Amino acid sequence: MPEHIFKLDSNKKFVDQEKLGHNRWHPEIPPVATVKPGDSFRVDCREWFDGAIKNDDSAQDILDAPLLTVHTLSGPFAVEGAKPGDLLIVDILDVGPIPQEDSGPLAGQGWGYTGIFATRNGGGFLTEQFPDAYKAVWDFNGQTATSRHVPGVSFTGLIHPGLMGTAPSAELLATWNAREGALIATDPDRVPPLALPPEAEHAVLGGLDRGEWARVGSEAARTAPPRENGGNQDIKNLSKGTRIFYPVFVDGANLSVGDLHFSQGDGEITFCGAIEMGGFIDLRVDLIKGGMDTYGVSENAIFMPGNVDPQFSEWLAFSGTSVTLDGEQKYLDSHLSYQRACLHAIDYLTKFGYSPEQAYLLLGAVPIEGRLSGVVDIPNSCSTVYIPTSIFDFDVRPSASGPVQIDPGIGAPRAAA
Repeated sequence: MPEHIFKLDSNKKFVDQEKLGHNRWHPEIPPVATVKPGDSFRVDCREWFDGAIKNDDSAQDILDAPLLTVHTLSGPFAVEGAKPGDLLIVDILDVGPIPQEDSGPLAGQGWGYTGIFATRNGGGFLTEQFPDAYKAVWDFNGQTATSRHVPGVSFTGLIHPGLMGTAPSAELLATWNAREGALIATDPDRVPPLALPPEAEHAVLGGLDRGEWARVGSEAARTAPPRENGGNQDIKNLSKGTRIFYPVFVDGANLSVGDLHFSQGDGEITFCGAIEMGGFIDLRVDLIKGGMDTYGVSENAIFMPGNVDPQFSEWLAFSGTSVTLDGEQKYLDSHLSYQRACLHAIDYLTKFGYSPEQAYLLLGAVPIEGRLSGVVDIPNSCSTVYIPTSIFDFDVRPSASGPVQIDPGIGAPRAAA
């Protein structure tokens, strides 16, 4: 097994661990460990809400989820010899739930969860149609997930980290804060907000001297969005066997990782749309000196997906175009067309007995494929959602006999407003 350089005790909160991680991006957060190019190592990760979400039949915890505290990132890990302008190579050797802990109160101990966030607490991709908080708990049996809240499906998880990235330079951090602040200023009272500004009170800044936390926290970037350093990209294909090339902006690169998912559909559409869990990830790192200029990789990470994805051979696909629910024509709006494709899939699944919320949760958790299928045929873009048919315990394909009516079970818990 690779050297275990970041351990988490499941009996302690994230902030009470022997080595303290962080939940903001800032160049002054010191590394918790240093590795060399070519080293392999293991890192434990806590799920993004640090145990706030429970394995029960209530969604009140989703409604009250503490968004100001996320994400619980492991790291940073400095790579010896890394300099700004280099490319950091990161190989995902293995990733999975918390080892040898098949039951317990933490997501990753034999179970995980998917949530629909209420609009007032962040919302989701379809927040106008689904403004309330719901939850689905998923049980793990090896690589397979099932749920009492979304019955009639079982599938192999595509396990991956939702968030991984390098530390920003001071200059890059200032750029983030300026451009996101300008966006917020266009509609500062919007619910949900257009972006998330720095917030010092709930910032966790690793091994930084506590006397500096207020200053650094007031500058540090929130970890919710993807940015030039990688970050919260939520790419389901960053699975075992993946090789990623991250831009390096500070000495040591300062790599951090977290937000592990047992499975996810393209887009993580409910915002808490993956099957969230804690667990472990084994990584190997190396460097390409001067690689940012050599390969033109300056504003994004590039990656080579792993080859251990679950194999699906049959799909049911839904399309959407850039026309609103009210019939207003938009010009090549791929975001809207993907929303419409998802809504068409949800409407279809309700014909078999699922509630709209169960179908929405399913699209977030199952490894669906989302594609931009047409982006040039004015005025309509076309997006598509592909659902693997083998995940269902019944025949979900259209037929002359009509849709099978399934037992929706206890349904997805809804939080009281």
